[in-house]
Amino acid sequence: MKIDLQDHRILLTGATRGIGRAIAQLLLESGATVGIHYRTSEQSAAQFARDFPQQCSLHQEDLSQPGAAGRLVSSFLDAWKGIECLINNAGIAISQTPAPDSPTWTETWQHTLQVNLVAAAEATESALPYFVDAQNGRIIHIASRAAFRGDKPEYAAYAASKGGLVAYSKSIARGFGKQGIKSFVVAPGFTRTDMASQFIETYGEEIIQHDLALSHVTEPEDIAPTVLCLASGMMDHATGSTIDLNAGSYIR
Repeated sequence: MKIDLQDHRILLTGATRGIGRAIAQLLLESGATVGIHYRTSEQSAAQFARDFPQQCSLHQEDLSQPGAAGRLVSSFLDAWKGIECLINNAGIAISQTPAPDSPTWTETWQHTLQVNLVAAAEATESALPYFVDAQNGRIIHIASRAAFRGDKPEYAAYAASKGGLVAYSKSIARGFGKQGIKSFVVAPGFTRTDMASQFIETYGEEIIQHDLALSHVTEPEDIAPTVLCLASGMMDHATGSTIDLNAGSYIR
């Protein structure tokens, strides 16, 4: 089955690396118009513009800064005059020892929550008026297995931020469904990305493999098809739900 997204304008945060890059590639190949958000990876963003010059726009923002997500949505709307789908994918995972007396502890928690949760909410609520006017819209939040299973104490801030993202998505789904707005969560398990490299270096790949029901670690390309299907509108009656993609490492 081929999914055609030629009439879909989609803004994707964190689009140039890992899961975001795989999602962007598949959306563009399916005909969507995609806003490619990046923080520093300008060269990777520019490659999309070269490969799909009529289908994408590039948007640089640092989502750790308050107000950046709102500016991002405005920039996308200026470029394409509308939006059908927002994908909140941008995220960070910072390892730190649990020690609230450390000078970096509060900073790490605040930074993680800002990027992973607050910026996603800001982007969503900046797009909501346009979704409400159209009586249609889809929001896809890329959360994590850690939102449900927890994580190692060094990544507690990451897990907490993703748990908050899940609750936020459910609130949007319940509150705006009658206005045509759907909200979903995709919760990957461990996925082989640059962001995960620090975990692999610290703990080794064996601990990851031991958790899996399948024989190989999830790749970004294993996540993208589910996001494509959600963006297409074919799964609208799953609004408010979470789809687990974790190779059987956590089954609820």
